[in-house]
Amino acid sequence: MANRFKKGDKVIVLTGKDRGKTGDIVKAIPQEGRVIVQGINMMRRHTRPSASEAGGIVEKEASIHVSNVAIVDPKENVATRVGFRTLDDGTKVRYAKRSGEVID
Repeated sequence: MANRFKKGDKVIVLTGKDRGKTGDIVKAIPQEGRVIVQGINMMRRHTRPSASEAGGIVEKEASIHVSNVAIVDPKENVATRVGFRTLDDGTKVRYAKRSGEVID
């Protein structure tokens, strides 16, 4: 699978309980085809106290499948698909298919 999503990309959630929300990618897991988005798909983890941390209920982000998120177009601020193109100097870049704007 091509690396369409990278850490720091701004994405919008397409389906699920957080549909319509936007956030930045905290971590990309390309081997599993999943991403972790800041403030999206929050889960509660009941943790036991340890020597370094206090116990209790901790909220953290769970991963979300890449098919359920889309990159936000840098120009129009709406969801877009990602394409790849080679520039004149030979570098391969990602671009927003909606506006043609280079992402990065």
